[in-house]
Order: sequence, then C-alpha cells, then structure tokens
Amino acid sequence: MNPDRFLIYTTVLTIMGLSNAVIPILPELAAQDHSSFGAFASSLLFSAYFLGALATMLPFGILSDRFGNLRFIGLGILLTAGSGLIILLSENLWVLLLARFVEGSACGAFFPAAFSTLSEYRNPGRYMGEFTFLLNAGLAAGTLFSGLLAETHLKGAIFIFTFMSFLLILLILPRNRELKSPGQAGKKTTENRSVVNSTTGNRNTEKRNTGNRNTGNRPDSFSDPFKSAFGTLTAVFRGRNSRILLLSMLLNGGIGILIAYYPDYSANFLTKAQLGSSIASLYICAMITSLLIGRFSIGERTMIRIGIAFSALGAFLAIQYPFPGFSCLGGGSGIAIVGFSLAFARMDIDRGLAMGLFNTTIYAGLSLAPITAGLFTGVLSLEEIFLANGCILTGAFFLKE
Repeated sequence: MNPDRFLIYTTVLTIMGLSNAVIPILPELAAQDHSSFGAFASSLLFSAYFLGALATMLPFGILSDRFGNLRFIGLGILLTAGSGLIILLSENLWVLLLARFVEGSACGAFFPAAFSTLSEYRNPGRYMGEFTFLLNAGLAAGTLFSGLLAETHLKGAIFIFTFMSFLLILLILPRNRELKSPGQAGKKTTENRSVVNSTTGNRNTEKRNTGNRNTGNRPDSFSDPFKSAFGTLTAVFRGRNSRILLLSMLLNGGIGILIAYYPDYSANFLTKAQLGSSIASLYICAMITSLLIGRFSIGERTMIRIGIAFSALGAFLAIQYPFPGFSCLGGGSGIAIVGFSLAFARMDIDRGLAMGLFNTTIYAGLSLAPITAGLFTGVLSLEEIFLANGCILTGAFFLKE
C-alpha cells in the first residue's frame, strides 16, 4: 500500500477510536470532579472535542494548501497523543474539557490534509469510502471497547488508543525529511494519483496543482491564503453549494444530539456494554454503507438524499429501539458522508480549503447542536428533544435546492 494512504488509514482509526472512547463513560467522567452540571456536563465533554475541531478545521485546511499535508497529519498525531495522556491522568472537569478541545484540534489538523491527499488519487470515491470505513471502524471500536471495559477499567479504552497514538509518532519520525521539505513529499507517490481536469474531463497522473500547496510558490505574506480563502468562501456561501453546507450541518447535528445525550437517557434501561454496542452499531453500519456506496455509479446529491432519509428514520427509531435506531442512523450517515465528501471535493476551490470546509460543517453540527439542545433540557424531556431532532432531519430531506 502507498505509504501516505497507510499512514492516513492507521491514523484515522486511532484518532477516531480515542475520540469515542469517552462516549459510554461521559456521565462518570463528568462526575469525577463532583460537578453539579449533570447531563449538561456530559454534553460539554462531548462537544468540547467538536468545538476544537470546529475552531481549527478551516484554518488548518487553508494552511495545509501552503505548508503541505504531511505536516498537518503529523501535527494531528502529536496533539492526539498529548490530549489522550491528559485525559488518562486527570479527573478535573475543566482540564478534561481543555484536553478534549485539544483532541478536537488534532482532528482539525488531520482531516483536511487527509481528505485533500486522498482526493488526488485515481478513483477518489473508492479511497474516500475506505477512509470513511476506517473512520467509522475507529469510532465503533472506541465506543465498543469503552463500554466493555468500563465496569473493570473506566479509562481502559482511552489507554489503548492513547498508546496507539504514540506508536504512530514512531511511524512518522522516519519521514522527518519530508516534514522539513514538503515540496518533495509527493514525488514518490505521484504516479499513483490522478485528477480529472475540471474543464476537459481528461485524466493525468500528475499531482493536482492546488495553488501554493507542496509547490514551493510561497505567498507574499502569511495572511494571503486567508484573504484568498475568504473571497472564495463568500462565493461558495452565496452559490447553490450553500444547501450542501446546511444539510451536512443538520445531519451531523442530529447525530451529535443522540450520541451526546443517550448515555443519560438510557441510564435506567441499558448497561454500559449494551449502550456501547448500540452506539457502535451506528459506526459499523456506516462502515458497511460507506464502503459499498463508493463502488456504485450514483451521483453525490442522490447519495445525500438517500442517506438523510435513512438517518431521519433511525433518529425516530432510536427513541424506543436503540440498536435498530442507531444501525439505521449509521447506515444513512455512511451513505451521506461519501456524497458530501465528493460534493465538496468537486467544488472549484483548493482541495485543502474544500476539505476544511467540509469537515467544518461536520464539526459545527456535532459541537453546536448538542449545546443548543442542552439549553432546552430544563423545559423538555430528552425524549421530546429526540423527537424534535427527528423532525428536523425529516425537514432536511425535503429541503429544496
């Protein structure tokens, strides 16, 4: 396997495993500090990760176009290892919140660079499907292992994935020459990549020229890429792609609300192992559908509509039937995420910026929706919040162009 793909695949498995290792034990982590925030403290621990990703995803995506993808993949690995170690050692709620924010920043560094790299290969739909498969494999493994180990070792799964992140540091150290000279980083693997010329449709085997990334053509000042990106984003928000941005945020927001509050909602009728297995089914089904959908000739907008339909159904089912509900939600999200990734990759903007924007919409939904829902926990039951969540996803399906 190409060394870049191997590094990306192993890293996404580890980063996602660590991120979800806290999900089944959110109430216990929040209670370690004897805080009085209750379910909202659990939501804060959940959302802090995604706030970190949200704050850094787009800036890191822009900077990866200038400084090279490998540097930001390496930064993501380092931040993941450091934050995992802090979560292992600390019981203070505020320290844990900070560590989760840093862990999210690791995602912000890694994901735009990873998606940008994969989008330049031949058959990007296949590789993005494989990437999404491993992403969900990591999420499922983190949730499942955490649920199974919680009774004997509360932070057992966190230890496993933190250890794996330190192994990844050893994996990237031999590539220090590429880290120092990103302009040379793609030469060994260029022959395996191809892109479609947006105007002629012709394929070639040269790495796509994305402005300043990996080319040695440096902007006149550090702020130039951000100025250019601002103008590009303004055009994107005003164009027909704004619907894609909104749909991505709504779908991921709906998923975030269910995952953030389900540990508290199900405390009286699910064991930790059952909770971990139910949430893991979301990611396992997303793994399967994301891997399969990339092998069919289906337009990305059709993928998105199919995915949202199944996700809305799953959101309603999960209220009473956790395993079928999360499975349906995961299957739909796996289809939609491939559609979204292809839609963003085909926007007429730099790849790093496009993938940064794509992941920003994901983490905007995952971070802001649970916090917004938390504002209503005093007046609505969690079941009523979940019902409203399903209605919003249903409305997203009918959203017009």
